[in-house]
Amino acid sequence: MQKQRRVDLAFDQQHIWHPYTSTVTPLPCYPVTEANGVYLTLEDGTQLIDGMSSWWSAIHGYNNPQLTAAAKTQLDKMSHVMFGGITHQPAVDLCKKLVAITPQGLDTVFLADSGSVAVEVALKMALQYWHAKGEPRAKFLTLSHGYHGDTFAAMSVTDPDNSMHSIYKGFLPQHIFADSPQCGFWEQWDENDIGDFSNKLAHNHQHIAAVILEPIVQGAGGMRLYHPTYLRRVRELCDHYGVLLIADEIAVGFGRTGKLFACEHAEISPDILCVGKALTGGYMTLSAVITQKSIADTVCSGEAGCFMHGPTFMGNPLACAVANANLELLEQNKWQQQVAAIENQLANELPQIATLEKVKQVRWLGAIGVIELHQPVDMVAIQQAFVNAGVWIRPFGRLVYIMPPYIITSSQLSSLTQAIYQVLNI
Repeated sequence: MQKQRRVDLAFDQQHIWHPYTSTVTPLPCYPVTEANGVYLTLEDGTQLIDGMSSWWSAIHGYNNPQLTAAAKTQLDKMSHVMFGGITHQPAVDLCKKLVAITPQGLDTVFLADSGSVAVEVALKMALQYWHAKGEPRAKFLTLSHGYHGDTFAAMSVTDPDNSMHSIYKGFLPQHIFADSPQCGFWEQWDENDIGDFSNKLAHNHQHIAAVILEPIVQGAGGMRLYHPTYLRRVRELCDHYGVLLIADEIAVGFGRTGKLFACEHAEISPDILCVGKALTGGYMTLSAVITQKSIADTVCSGEAGCFMHGPTFMGNPLACAVANANLELLEQNKWQQQVAAIENQLANELPQIATLEKVKQVRWLGAIGVIELHQPVDMVAIQQAFVNAGVWIRPFGRLVYIMPPYIITSSQLSSLTQAIYQVLNI
């Protein structure tokens, strides 16, 4: 049996640029050689319980037999064909499923490569929509503390002052940012919370192509959980002023908040919906933008005669086949019960962490647990401490958070929360 080669960490540090990492003072990387269920296995044999679902995507854990089988079966047929002028059953099946499970009225699907690209596609759809109507509009209204991706148009609707993209201010198109919601998900609704958004839409709606926001949970912009009534009011105001509403559900779609889509907490349907991350269960990159046929038809009735976007790997058969298996598995696993059990356990265990001196606040919703600290973490020290505790948790800034796979057991989840308590109690 051939001995497994060791990961060349020296080369990695010298030549590989990891996400949000300096090449001048690179952070340590932990070599993973295997992943099964909720466990990541390091090169030295250490097993870590994964609290991140690989940035929120591996909802069924790793090396799932059904997803692996779907990938292998499709790989024997074809891994990829261009989607221009060609179609195939995995894409048709996936789009049928997406139309069936997404909020009412969304019936036309554009398949894309990643979450950021899905946001780019949605913004371009809105711009082309108004151009085709003979009313070109160049502005978007969004929320402070929002995050929509790392490509240029996505960065332009990400908070320019309270995000990792502040250095690009001045290079990006300037859009309109309303104050972020202050009413928490579990708090009593205050009608004043929608005031700034309402004023900005009232004064600028003639120039606004669309509103774009993350429903209920603002992710990388601060892991903020806001009141469903805020989202309901946004929908009402967009209807009143005739402005499109784009819901970015890339991080929270497919059950993460306790609803299949976070928009369901407010019982609203957007005009354009972006999904990604968990779409393939974390196996490979794929996203989708779903809209109303009337919007798609308007876009295609304009000067261009079509929607001007076409990724090379659009509708990748391999990714579509795995996504189909993932959506089937989501239902078979009874995700509602899985996520409800995680939420209940977080509600019982996170308040203990809230008693620690370093902790400002804890919050939770569905399979999301957030610990906000008074001060930013020392990334190197806290990452090593979590690894020593047998868990994989990747904090940022003042936030220590977990978004575990839905298949996590009660004892495994307790291991995550206990590790957080122990590490923050030092």
